Amino acid sequence: MLAIAFAAVALLVPSTTGASVPKHARSQHESTQPWSVSNFDSLITFGDSYTDESRLGWFINHNGTAPPAGSLSPENFVTASGGRTWPRYVIQYTSSSGNGNGSEWMPQTTLYDYAVSGAMVLINQRTVPLRPGIRTPRLPSRPDRSARELISPEPFFTPSLTATSAVYALWIGTNDLGVWAFLTDSQVPGKVLSDYTSCVYEVFNALYASGGRMFVLMNTAPLHLAPLYANASLHGVGANQYWPAKPANLTQIAETMHEYTSTVNAVLEYRTLFENLVAHRYPGARFALFDMYSLISDIYDAPSNYLNGTGVLDGGESVWGYENDCDLNQTVCVKRDNGTNSDAFLWFDELHPR
Repeated sequence: MLAIAFAAVALLVPSTTGASVPKHARSQHESTQPWSVSNFDSLITFGDSYTDESRLGWFINHNGTAPPAGSLSPENFVTASGGRTWPRYVIQYTSSSGNGNGSEWMPQTTLYDYAVSGAMVLINQRTVPLRPGIRTPRLPSRPDRSARELISPEPFFTPSLTATSAVYALWIGTNDLGVWAFLTDSQVPGKVLSDYTSCVYEVFNALYASGGRMFVLMNTAPLHLAPLYANASLHGVGANQYWPAKPANLTQIAETMHEYTSTVNAVLEYRTLFENLVAHRYPGARFALFDMYSLISDIYDAPSNYLNGTGVLDGGESVWGYENDCDLNQTVCVKRDNGTNSDAFLWFDELHPR
């Protein structure tokens, strides 16, 4: 996730200078460099386990009840990706020292993480299993519903969210397209891929209605490269913790997933342009389309440019292997090199980027 975070920071860093902008000078700066990190006080994220820091745990421990709006999730090093999430890295690398001499670190941006592991924008026919034989409770994990929490006259957020000081990021689709959903024909009858992409913009409808104007849409990852969905030549896995009854035809699985992700990403690219420039669906808003598909594909093809662990080789186990190997019941998990070489792997487990 560190490489992903660096790319996210690059999106927000001003192109001309990295210097911070005083609060009193923000108005002019916001109009000339609207995506400068110095404009933002808050990062609000929505998505699934690729982004969730601790929200699923809250739901499980509180009988499916959501935390209060504006709650700050504690930093969590035990996540689906095996450590800190990409939004938390963004907060770290876009922050500054508060006392001027560099001895006391102070975050410039506050993170509000609304992502929930297992979240979908579409509802499938069955709940997604967290582990074999155990279904998740029916949680309010759809991003559009979480987004509606922001529509309130109450001052839940400190600092308050404004059109130019808050940036909203959405990364969703891994669960909608994968096992227990489209890939296994488990989606709601009659639903097609375009229903998934339409739901993405329903999330932005809710965020826009809440006053948001700065949006980052992250497209779907190249899931056909993940060990869970890869073909045999790319060392795809058989039965595993996420898919205990996985079929043997890995080629069909990989090609279907490749088709799904490529198709929806093309739709997201052109529809984002259409909704903003032709339909004028979000007047005054700014959108950034973050190409996660290309970024992760590039890490896969040239890992030595991104991964700083030992033994990183192009085409090697760093990209087709994964660090954390669990049995089907998730009762026994073993980390490669006892977890001492995490930065050498693109994937933490069969599904989640490290």
